[in-house]
Amino acid sequence: MPDSKNTDSYAAVTPLHQDSSVIGLVGMAHMISHFSQLLLAPLFPWLKTEFNVSYTELGFLMSLFFVVSCTTQTAAGFMVDRFGPRPILFAGLSILSLAAFGFASSTSYTMLAGFSMLAGLGNGVFHPVDYTLLNRKVSAPRLGHAYSVHGITGNLGWALAPAILVPLALAFSWRVALASAGTLAFIVLIILIFNRDKLILPLVPAEKTDGNKKAESSLAFLQIPAVWMCFTFFFFHAMALSVVQAFAPEATRVLHDVPLNLVALCLTVYMLCSAGGMVVGGFLASNPARCERVVGTGMGLAAITALMLGFANLAAPNVPILFGLMGFFAGIAGPSRDLLVKRSTPDNASGRVYGVVYAGLDIGQAISPLIFGALMDKRMFSSVLLGLAMLQAILVVSAFNVRKVRSTLLQAA
Repeated sequence: MPDSKNTDSYAAVTPLHQDSSVIGLVGMAHMISHFSQLLLAPLFPWLKTEFNVSYTELGFLMSLFFVVSCTTQTAAGFMVDRFGPRPILFAGLSILSLAAFGFASSTSYTMLAGFSMLAGLGNGVFHPVDYTLLNRKVSAPRLGHAYSVHGITGNLGWALAPAILVPLALAFSWRVALASAGTLAFIVLIILIFNRDKLILPLVPAEKTDGNKKAESSLAFLQIPAVWMCFTFFFFHAMALSVVQAFAPEATRVLHDVPLNLVALCLTVYMLCSAGGMVVGGFLASNPARCERVVGTGMGLAAITALMLGFANLAAPNVPILFGLMGFFAGIAGPSRDLLVKRSTPDNASGRVYGVVYAGLDIGQAISPLIFGALMDKRMFSSVLLGLAMLQAILVVSAFNVRKVRSTLLQAA
């Protein structure tokens, strides 16, 4: 069973400098993945004028990105288990760099759409690659910190995209901004190539069976109920994060008459406090047995904060503070959230499991804007925050369901 297989991997403790190198390199690549998810959104005002398109059409570019990323993520998981994570990682970074340069040279909306799909293709490889490397190269006592750094670098990627692209677009042009993004991705690729020896990962030997049985064994992980519970967890997690990123600040602006300068701070404060919460969560995740309780507590407190944002009588300056608290609570849950998947994953199916489970993120991010965008259009702003709290509450239940399913399987074994 998954837990019994993973028990052996907890025994080996590698030197700190080796673990740190792997964590740093993987985190750097993960930062580029999240950075690339926001290549176009900060530049929408420029792109709208340049290509004479609506915001709906620009938003469709993001949908294309995540649909392709979702499809790629599942396939990439099988490729990681077959060929190893390193070549897949290099391919993903190369494609993201190429897509950014493609955006910079686009002369039509059709070209933007094509390069959005290409960018989604590159983005889809990172979670199967990253978690396979971390789970199999980082020693167990440091896995919680590895997941913490991984989450923090992702948040930094989201934060860096508008901070870099918008000033470059203002100073030069949107094309220069996107070309600079492509250069950044290429630089990270070169750094990883120079450190490629630290990313070597021997393949787990496959069972020696006949062709039909071997084909069946490669899909055997799909029969693990905990894998699908993890998929469901990440689906709702992505929906909740999408609400925070796209709609919650604007909803609270209307509900609490928040000035625009404070509204702009809400998401930044959320991401920074979430990163701080991940640092704390990394220590809490050092004990795998309590990961469900950590996730449940963190997301439960985040849900309570969301309800306060939607229904409490708040002074405008308190709104960014509550966003910070909500981000901190959600951040605490982050490393333990990743450990949920680790504890449900057979060693020889790491890439496949993470490819399927984290596809839930892309699906959630594609669906959430359709639901909550409609609530915003109907000016149901309190319902947006109520929906966010409900999603976070579902995450609490989902975390304990993963534990329940895994425990049932162990007892049956």
